[in-house]
Amino acid sequence: MWVYVGDEAHAYNIFDFTLNRGRDGAKYFLRDYQQVLLADGYGGYDGVVAGNGITRAGCWAHSRRKFIDPEKVAPEIAGEAVELIGALFRVERQAEDFSVEERLALRQSQSAPVLAKLRERLLEWKEQLLPKHPMAEAVNYALSQWAELNVFCSDGAVPMDNNVSEREMKRIVLNRKNSLFVGNSRGGRTAAILASFTSTCRRHEVDPQMYLTQLLMNLPQAKMSELSDWLPDQWKIRHLARIPSSTVPSASN
Repeated sequence: MWVYVGDEAHAYNIFDFTLNRGRDGAKYFLRDYQQVLLADGYGGYDGVVAGNGITRAGCWAHSRRKFIDPEKVAPEIAGEAVELIGALFRVERQAEDFSVEERLALRQSQSAPVLAKLRERLLEWKEQLLPKHPMAEAVNYALSQWAELNVFCSDGAVPMDNNVSEREMKRIVLNRKNSLFVGNSRGGRTAAILASFTSTCRRHEVDPQMYLTQLLMNLPQAKMSELSDWLPDQWKIRHLARIPSSTVPSASN
């Protein structure tokens, strides 16, 4: 199961089911996509972005985790690396309510110097550590992903991590035992469609049961031209418009 989390202009979470973890599924799904793909360092994405207009961005949460895992064998390196990466996340918290332009300006003034310092230390640690040292894996991961990990500093719309998609996938993992026998690929596709609806409902703070009940009741009579009106975010707008203003709590309440 793959999950694709759209940006604010495309506020939908889409799940896609494939029979294996190969890159062909993602490559087909993203065949017409030409913007930014934010993901971890999984090598399968290399073939997805090769030869097209996709810019691949890296995940700092994954990189930080690489330094935390071998912390016991190199506590000084782990501590310094995690502190520097933490400084990047602290800048992000400052920019949480900023516009894209304001966030980019803040990143370039505050995050860029931290990135320069971190790369300098990564190169120093690479020289110090033996190739098979557990901490060397974390250092090499960050350096091999360096261009991808720096994309957020040149585009204010790109998040620093893909934690949102990680949280959505965790729901799939927790439900794994209940989904062992989907029957066939059609069953997997159905599960992906339902997960897409419920995940997008959560994203827009919509009650999935209420939404799906109304969707299933009205869909048989809906025209093809009206289908987009039944997307969870659009349904929420129409649903709130039908609620009398007297029943909606005021801001002062």
